Amino acid sequence: MSTPPPPVLEDGLRNDLIRKQLLQVIYAADYSAAAVTAPFVSASGVLAALPDGYVPVGYTTDDGLTFTTDLSMSDTTSSQSTEPTRSDVESEVLTAQYVPQETNAATKSMYKGLSLAGPDALPDLGEPWAMTRPAVPRTPYYRMLFIGVDYSDTGAEIYVVKFYPKSRVTSKDDQQWARSSETTHPVTLQAYRDPVLKTAEKEWVDGPGWRELAAG
Repeated sequence: MSTPPPPVLEDGLRNDLIRKQLLQVIYAADYSAAAVTAPFVSASGVLAALPDGYVPVGYTTDDGLTFTTDLSMSDTTSSQSTEPTRSDVESEVLTAQYVPQETNAATKSMYKGLSLAGPDALPDLGEPWAMTRPAVPRTPYYRMLFIGVDYSDTGAEIYVVKFYPKSRVTSKDDQQWARSSETTHPVTLQAYRDPVLKTAEKEWVDGPGWRELAAG
């Protein structure tokens, strides 16, 4: 019987699959806006137009976006085994954290728990803003779209798109007023299961640069 050759350690190593999100863009919309179901033009892989109501969050700090998955498992143990004999997902909480640097209607509204559109929304830039904190603050749901951009070796775009169809702000970090730093509106959003889309998160990868990989 012949001995099989040893594996070639370099097999399967592809540095063109090491990705970074060199640019991150965040869009927010009220929960009443249409969900994003097809972020790409199918024929080309370029980004498609967004539904009405989605507004950009703008500049964020260079920490970028942090997506956290808090996974909790429930183990079953048995006297005949030192390892768990069964393990099941008990809960999985998805969050997105970022620090907006712009003071615009989107960042201010989400930090204060306001709608992004409609009669209760903040007015346009340049118009006077005013709000009064209610006795019981509201925590409205938002639709959140996160887009990361990388480039292939030829300079073509590779997109990673993540969509929270139903999310709300569950944590806010401190806001500091100081000469030495910009005024920020740090928030953490938690994703919840959307009753129509039947999911808490959707994610896509596409773009002209991604399609180049299929062509070799």
